[in-house]
Amino acid sequence: MKRAILASTSTLYGQKYLSYLLPEISELYNKCKEIIFVPYARPGGISHENYTQMVKETLKDMSFKVKGLHEFKNPYKAMSEAEGIFIGGGNTFVLVDKLYRNNLMELIREKIWNGTPYLGTSAGTNICGLTMQTTNDMPIVYPSSFKTLGIVPFNLNPHYLDADINSTHKGETRETRIAEFHSINTHPVVGLREGSWLELKEDKIILRGTLSARIFKAGEAAYELEANSSLTKLN
Repeated sequence: MKRAILASTSTLYGQKYLSYLLPEISELYNKCKEIIFVPYARPGGISHENYTQMVKETLKDMSFKVKGLHEFKNPYKAMSEAEGIFIGGGNTFVLVDKLYRNNLMELIREKIWNGTPYLGTSAGTNICGLTMQTTNDMPIVYPSSFKTLGIVPFNLNPHYLDADINSTHKGETRETRIAEFHSINTHPVVGLREGSWLELKEDKIILRGTLSARIFKAGEAAYELEANSSLTKLN
C-alpha cells in the first residue's frame, strides 16, 4: 500500500522550512521510530551533514528520529531497513546520479510500492515521475539513466510557474519547455505549483493544497486541475 507525499517545494515564501507540511509529515510517519533522510541533491552545494542537520532540527519535535543516509557505511543496507524515507530537494541530476551509483533507485521504488512511507520535496518529488526529464535543474552531472521511480504514471514539474504577461523577458516559459518535451515524449506532465502536493494512498493520487495544478498532455491543450481533485487515472 503506497503512502507518500510529493511536494512541489520544502519552503513557502515567508515561512520556515517544511512548516506548511508538518501536520502531513506527522501523519505520514506516525508508525515510524526512525526515518532515513537522503541529502544527495544538496541544494546550493551544501554538505550532506548541514542539509541533514536542518531536517533534524525542523523535525525534532516529531515522534520519530531522523538519520541521514550518508551516516551509514552501507547505504543500500540502511535503505533496505528504513521505516520511512524522505528525499529532499536540490539538483535532480545530482540526486539521480547518486541514487544510481549506490544502486538505490530500484530499492526505493520497491519499498514505496510495498508501503514504506515516503516524503519528497522538489527534486525528491521530481524523481517520483516516470523520468526526470521535466526537471528545472541544470545538468551539472550525467546520470546513467533519466528513468526514475515511476511511483506516479506521469512526469512532474515542481515549482511550476505561470508566464508573466507583463514581463519583458523573451526566453522560454515553463509551458514552452514542457511543449518541447512533448515534441518527443508522450507521457503527461503535472505542473505542481509551490504550496501544492500530491497525496498518495493505496492506488489513489490526490492534489492537495489550495492551488490548482497545470496538466499537460501531448497533442492537447493544457488545462487546470483544481485542488483536491484526483490524478489517479492521469496517464
